[in-house]
Amino acid sequence: MATKQPPPLMKKHSQTDLVSRLKTRKILGVGGEDDDGEVHRSKISQVLGNEIKFAVREPLGLRVWQFVSAIIFSGVAIMALTFPDQLYDAIFEEESVNSKTPIRLYGGALLSLSLIMWNALYTSEKVIIRWTLLTEACYFGVQFLVTTITLVESGRISTGAMLLLASRILFILITVYYYYQVGRRPKKV
Repeated sequence: MATKQPPPLMKKHSQTDLVSRLKTRKILGVGGEDDDGEVHRSKISQVLGNEIKFAVREPLGLRVWQFVSAIIFSGVAIMALTFPDQLYDAIFEEESVNSKTPIRLYGGALLSLSLIMWNALYTSEKVIIRWTLLTEACYFGVQFLVTTITLVESGRISTGAMLLLASRILFILITVYYYYQVGRRPKKV
């Protein structure tokens, strides 16, 4: 019984094989442009990543706005949970509240949003900051619409409600401004 010996293994030298080197570099993305137009010059920069690309260029006052938003959300949430009658009276200048449950549910939802705002204050990730700002802008927009519809249906225009509407428009503008500022691509130097 003669067994056939397998042929000797040939070792491929990828350092000398140009096609193999080009394929390896293409797989690693080295030497080519990525989605942001960044050209990686070495395998180390490809593996480790480019820190400048992921850094958020924060617009002036962003962290202050996030802090103020978190305080506003928390304050209104605590007020809605503990003093629902006073909150309703301050906005609509009506003392008769049919049920405190919807206002307390509103306070609970606001408290949940405030937790998101507090956590976003401590992150440096661009995506999380933008989603938080978008959530905030949507909340202020919905609150503006609901308050406006309620005022039109009731036919009463109170000073508290008008101040609330004006503040919501201002808050929407500030939040959308920061949303777009955080989303801008940094200028290449």
